[in-house]
Amino acid sequence: MSDSSNPAQPDACPLCQHAATTPYHADKLRHYWHCPVCQLVFASRQSLLNSDAELAIYQQHQNNPADAGYRQFLNKLATPLLQRLGSSPLQGMDFGAGPGPTLYLLLEQGGHQVCNYDPYFAPDATLLKQQYDFICSTEAIEHFYQPAVEWQLWLDLLKPAGWLGLMTRLRPDEPADFARWHYKNDPTHVSFFHVQTFQWLAARDGFSLEIIGPDVVIMQNSP
Repeated sequence: MSDSSNPAQPDACPLCQHAATTPYHADKLRHYWHCPVCQLVFASRQSLLNSDAELAIYQQHQNNPADAGYRQFLNKLATPLLQRLGSSPLQGMDFGAGPGPTLYLLLEQGGHQVCNYDPYFAPDATLLKQQYDFICSTEAIEHFYQPAVEWQLWLDLLKPAGWLGLMTRLRPDEPADFARWHYKNDPTHVSFFHVQTFQWLAARDGFSLEIIGPDVVIMQNSP
């Protein structure tokens, strides 16, 4: 959906629900809002794709477990996460595993059991009725229309002292850099997390936080 006109009223933050968000950037695709509380930048609600259009884009993704380059990409999260999980077998979930689940293979090689959940490609609701020692989500959180919903779900799914491993490109500090940022140009990328966003979530919900790199975040909740 196009979003060529500036919305008259700000959209409430889809992460912390703060109402007084402010305009952050606009391009030919859509407008973006900034939350001064949690520092999330998010696409205007008017510009969100419907589920059919969103799925059509996801079906174009070529995520192949046999692709060495893709496995190397995922190892940016798998390697540091495995170091923190230890050697005892744990139960985890890859949330938003996509059409070609691969991360679970890397983690199972480390001795852990991992189930794959995806609202489009593996929507097994029974997996959401148990708890896990760790949850991974690679290149998914930026797609969430209402990240407060998925975040609360993760809180419910994680055991005490559970780990959360995320991959998403962290938002640049300055609006000028955001304007040049290719990551925002994907129409399914709608929620852009800053380091301070994860710091806010960690402080609110009792997580420790490690920023491993420009696109890898590892958190652990309190025992």
